[in-house]
Amino acid sequence: MRMVKFSLALIDDEESIREGICMALVPEYDIEAFATAETALERIKTSLPDLILLDIGLPGMNGIDALRKIREISPDILVIMITAYEDIDTVISAMKLGAYDYVVKPIHMDSLMITIGNALESIRLRKEIRVLQEGYLRENLPCFIAESNEIQDIMDFIASVAKSPDTPILILGETGTGKELIASSIHYRSPNFKGPYVTVNCATMPRDLIESELFGYEKGAFSGASPLGKKGLLEDAAEGTLFLDEVGDLSLEAQAKLLRFLENGEFYRVGSTQKLHIRTRVVSATNKDLGGMIEQGLFRSDLFYRLSVITVHVPSLNERPGDILPLANHFLVRFSQKFDKKFIALSAEAQDALKRHPWSGNVRELKNLIERGVLVGNGPELTLKDLGIDKTVVERGDIRQTKTPSPSAFPPIPPEGYDFEQAEKAFEKFYIEEALRMADGNESKAARLLHMNHHTFRYRRKKYV
Repeated sequence: MRMVKFSLALIDDEESIREGICMALVPEYDIEAFATAETALERIKTSLPDLILLDIGLPGMNGIDALRKIREISPDILVIMITAYEDIDTVISAMKLGAYDYVVKPIHMDSLMITIGNALESIRLRKEIRVLQEGYLRENLPCFIAESNEIQDIMDFIASVAKSPDTPILILGETGTGKELIASSIHYRSPNFKGPYVTVNCATMPRDLIESELFGYEKGAFSGASPLGKKGLLEDAAEGTLFLDEVGDLSLEAQAKLLRFLENGEFYRVGSTQKLHIRTRVVSATNKDLGGMIEQGLFRSDLFYRLSVITVHVPSLNERPGDILPLANHFLVRFSQKFDKKFIALSAEAQDALKRHPWSGNVRELKNLIERGVLVGNGPELTLKDLGIDKTVVERGDIRQTKTPSPSAFPPIPPEGYDFEQAEKAFEKFYIEEALRMADGNESKAARLLHMNHHTFRYRRKKYV
């Protein structure tokens, strides 16, 4: 199979150097040479090379300024600087701006070829990782096949913040919205992609064991401990990602140890005096109101701020109704293949019912409903009967309460006029109380229902309590 050549750009004002380097590299690489940075930059804007060889001492725009422009065009392009003498300050400036390496004139071709080879090997590995990442994401994150801007914005945001190998990320959202899928997406888009991805459901672990499970223990640390000791899940996640699902269920003791690790990367196994250091990214998730738990003394505020350096809010399915049918059709195809059924579409009645259904269980509930329908139905359309939904309930229109209030819900203006300021306060108080009722008293959920942040909601609520 023919290997694809890497493309290189050479920017040097000395013709003899351009000719010499091009003659040496042409057999292995596609190379284009330029005498000035200005000319090269115009070309790079329309055709990105894999690697750039850039002379520092150029006429007109010098190499350092050109490097800045190149980083603006594409921060991923690798640049090797060429200098006529070892000007340490200039070389340091270039490296701080993101140059991959540098070579000194007079250029030794063997040394230059090794430097280029090392740079291109890192590019090759980066491209292989990107292909593997995208392949995994396509195969394992089907729940984010969606049309809503909300989810598209979240995925774009994730692609950006995932580039850090260790910045903590907190994922907030209702049960069934796909928080675990978001966490795995972060891992497989991050520099830790080849490292382990370890998940811990804090809610399912006994509170008296979670500390030893997370941080490990030494032999004889407690009654029933293994005589050999045990490595914790945190160590298992070294150079990878540790996902703490339902982090609000951590005991205060485990919270203290987790905080210490997040602050300086160190921890102790239970029963040990030996300090351990590892590097991993901690991604956590919860559907609980951590702000309320902090007020009750159930969650540490300092841990909250460390966990939430980056926060991702996953909207409920009711907040993005445009995604209901695309997701339903995806699950229809998926389970038809799994159960060897011949379903080709949702009936019109089924589509209407799904759009009006109150999705308290979010995407997980939708997935389970479609799985059940495909399993018991025969096709070719998935019907209300297959889904187990009563047609009369749909016809009465009380599957979901209408979002648009009736005009009769608002009192008419009397002849003597109306105190608008008092009406405005009554309106605000009503919707704050209604949001709290719908959210079962959870302030964070109520705030999201009213499209405001938690602090604003709390401030406005206190005005009427």
